[in-house]
Amino acid sequence: MTTPGRLPQPYGHDSSANLADILERVLDKGVVIAGDIRINLLDIELLTIKLRLIVASVDKAKEMGIDWWEDDPALSTRARRDELARENAELRERLAQLEPARQQEEAP
Repeated sequence: MTTPGRLPQPYGHDSSANLADILERVLDKGVVIAGDIRINLLDIELLTIKLRLIVASVDKAKEMGIDWWEDDPALSTRARRDELARENAELRERLAQLEPARQQEEAP
């Protein structure tokens, strides 16, 4: 029942608690949204866009085997360090290969 001059709440009095519960359930269980967009002209496929969206907590994503952000240097400091270490090792190896040739050129 509403009182005059006061609007009813659209989702009940505990809407923030309900939203928090829904968010907790979504992150705990995960939600997958998938769709394809295809543009054809006279039965010739011009463009296909595949959209995949997964909403889940980090723990749930790892449980499902999704952890691509851990290997992306733009998103992970560990991955950035690993990439720099690999690059450094490659440069040292190339330098070690070039060093004997330089020494031979300097020898009389």
